[in-house]
Amino acid sequence: MQWFMLYQNPTKNSLIPLPPAPSPLVGSAFVAVGPKIYVIGGSINDIPSPHVWALDCRFHRWEAVPSMRISREFAAAGVVDGRIYVIGGCVVDTWAKSRNWAEVFDPKTEKWDSVDSGKDDFLREKWMHGSAVVNERIYVMADRNGVVYEPKTKKWDSVESGLDLGWRGRACVVDGILYCYDYVGNIRGFDVRTGVWKELRGVEKRLPKFLCGATMANVGGKLVVVWERKGNVKEMEVCGAEIEVEENGEGGLWGRVEWCDVVHKVPIGSSIVHCLAVSIQFTHYDDGRAQIILAYANYEIVLRRREMYTGLVNEPKKDFLNFDGDDVHK
Repeated sequence: MQWFMLYQNPTKNSLIPLPPAPSPLVGSAFVAVGPKIYVIGGSINDIPSPHVWALDCRFHRWEAVPSMRISREFAAAGVVDGRIYVIGGCVVDTWAKSRNWAEVFDPKTEKWDSVDSGKDDFLREKWMHGSAVVNERIYVMADRNGVVYEPKTKKWDSVESGLDLGWRGRACVVDGILYCYDYVGNIRGFDVRTGVWKELRGVEKRLPKFLCGATMANVGGKLVVVWERKGNVKEMEVCGAEIEVEENGEGGLWGRVEWCDVVHKVPIGSSIVHCLAVSIQFTHYDDGRAQIILAYANYEIVLRRREMYTGLVNEPKKDFLNFDGDDVHK
């Protein structure tokens, strides 16, 4: 699994490789809190793991994070009020798994706590294929149905049928609208206030039909879409587009494509696993003056080769892992 950062400049957008994760986990959950991306759980040789790693995007450095109480793979995760909630990804066949089917991690205290998921069996699905946070409520889609958790009230509920039937693939939220692609490859958004799906208009001429899927992220209030397409016989092209979205006067969704380009090429058989937006603040010295710059336009893309991982990975004992440039290309 290889990580990349999108580098944007006026002439060409491109991907820059980043250090690989210390453990080659499959089926991890991903969230971003401030400048860090958390890689949660996953499996090695089909064995679920409780381990958690964080990539500090300020320094491109991985650090070990306290492990979860139980092992998970293909779980759902969301961030509310700076705390990471992880849901599902395990079979509820023991008391410990039942009690910790949902957990919450506080990055400030670095402690995990169980989340009471109630006594309703329909809440206890294992496989999660989508999650998003809308208005501080965590929406999670399982193989069958979906659930909503509101940390403020500590209440669980079922996802309404309209969202359940229309949610496909990895989604993101911009201005309270959940965006994903539909079964004919069009981008559309779900308004939780009205419970209605609306197709995103105005992008048809510059974007393809996402019949094979796409990954989305909210980058500074704009919708960024990343997808792969066929290149030559040995390579695939990774494409990206940045879209300014808004609601028009008639209640519909309108988009304006600001750029659309090939940002990288990867070996044939690769696939995009996830992409996330991170907020980075740093000090830039220009003519002796210090300025605080919000680098909101950086986001990470994970590419995974479709191959089996073999062998176990010995995790380093150090809490912090520092990689030099040579490690990126290994």
